[in-house]
Amino acid sequence: MNLLRTPTRHLFFTGKGGVGKTSLACASALALAEQGKKVLLISTDPASNVDEVFESPLSDAPTPIPEVPGLEALNIDPEKAAAAYRERVVGPYRGKLPEAVVNSMEEQLSGACTMEIAAFDVFAALLGDAESTRGFDHLIFDTAPTGHTLRLLSLPSAWTGYIETNTSGTSCLGPLEGLTSQKAIYARAVDSLGDGERTTLILVSRPEAAALREAARSSGELRELGVANQLLVVNGLFQARDPNDPVALALEARGRRALAHMPDLLRDLPRTERPLRGRPPMGLEGLRLLLAENEPPSVPCESVGPPEGEAFDTLVDSLESGGRGVIMTMGKGGVGKTTLAARIAVTLARRGHKVHLTTTDPAAHVEAAVGEIPAGMTVGRVDPVLETRRYREEVMASAGKDLDEEGRRLLQEDLRSPCTEEIAVFQAFAKTVDQARDRFVVLDTAPTGHTILLLDAAQAYHRELGRQSQGVPEAVELLLPRLRDPAFTHVLICSLPEATPVHEAAALQADLRRAGIEPAAWIVNQALSPLKVSDPILRARQAAEGRWIREILEQHHRRLVVEPWSETHD
Repeated sequence: MNLLRTPTRHLFFTGKGGVGKTSLACASALALAEQGKKVLLISTDPASNVDEVFESPLSDAPTPIPEVPGLEALNIDPEKAAAAYRERVVGPYRGKLPEAVVNSMEEQLSGACTMEIAAFDVFAALLGDAESTRGFDHLIFDTAPTGHTLRLLSLPSAWTGYIETNTSGTSCLGPLEGLTSQKAIYARAVDSLGDGERTTLILVSRPEAAALREAARSSGELRELGVANQLLVVNGLFQARDPNDPVALALEARGRRALAHMPDLLRDLPRTERPLRGRPPMGLEGLRLLLAENEPPSVPCESVGPPEGEAFDTLVDSLESGGRGVIMTMGKGGVGKTTLAARIAVTLARRGHKVHLTTTDPAAHVEAAVGEIPAGMTVGRVDPVLETRRYREEVMASAGKDLDEEGRRLLQEDLRSPCTEEIAVFQAFAKTVDQARDRFVVLDTAPTGHTILLLDAAQAYHRELGRQSQGVPEAVELLLPRLRDPAFTHVLICSLPEATPVHEAAALQADLRRAGIEPAAWIVNQALSPLKVSDPILRARQAAEGRWIREILEQHHRRLVVEPWSETHD
């Protein structure tokens, strides 16, 4: 790839789940090491499969990759990093403050923002401490800090000490004094991210409209925060090899359409395109192939039997049986949640039910996915901007009404935290679920942030609301019991038949189960397995899908729907 000809010292790979950023990060690390460079690959992605890609066990310490001199890798566990962060902040208070207060501080530090800052701690230590990485020519990061993370660090209130008018003396990041010692380290890390001589941000996308929109959004957020040295890698660009294969021709045409309508924000970026390969990028040979100029002339292809699983209509029959309730399609971005949610909602409406279809994903296009809206169906959206404005106004009118001018200014500053948006959207989410008392509510849930934070939020929301406002709405009080009731709520885990989406979906399912929520079924979307294809690349990929479909049935969930690839995926 072009970026490997004159690479900067730091390379950050970022993008939606399933676009291939881990594969490209690993392949780039391998390529640089084989050029004679000393390379350290770092992943803080909780669903990372770097060890699986390299077929070598990793830990949170640099580990040499067998048969690749000069290449080491480490896999940071975000939960372990968050625990270390909490202890560093809370530890100095143990034995000095009452146990109840210390426990409250630890609770404050159990939210999603703490996890983000803990992950950034890892970045900061590696970027800011040149001595510890002096032995490496390049640091490659699988999963870059998001715009959300950097906005957290830019909040002036995070560095001003305790907010005296706040009910708990904390920000969404916990006790503010605990952050002060890190301010210089974080500042050096942010400065390094913005230095184009030292750092390149690689936006990875598939040639699909949704993935390109997400890349454009990330690009804009990071540019606003000073991270301007960016380039785009379009991964998995397909060129049909069999002119008589209609699926291959449709797949090629869809990719060309997506690139022709690429968001303007991406058009000016330096761009590299990588072709879709038949062989999964696993092991050293698979990684070398990912960056190779040509596909090998013959691709091994095992026979694939018909996939196991139930029909889509059979799944809808079971969802319909209660006559009302919440149906949520959940999973990482790019797996087709919006299309599946729209299809379920339309099917139920055409069967005579009252249905409301909505989304908490600001990037979703539910109206386009629905087409003509059938009788008895309504379509809505939880607008994060609108809900955040309403929430801020509500808090200022209640918690802020008796504060003096300085107290109101500090409360307004606290309400500019990105966490406020999460809480505002959560409140709207709870109200939407409340509508399912007499109808079906189909929720296309957001791919990041909202999904886990909102479901964990019986505590997180109450905690945040206690800091910023007064009282908890009834819809919020009832939310978690409703989500845990399998007769009221049906969670559908959506994935693609590929390694990263399946593993991310499995991690999501584990989080749901910890919250007492049992998914109703899995849907593997955009599968080639049910189709007849003759193109050699597609036949090879079809063969590879069997492994992931079997893993789902054997390890994750016994109810599975396998939906065939469709050019209407976006």
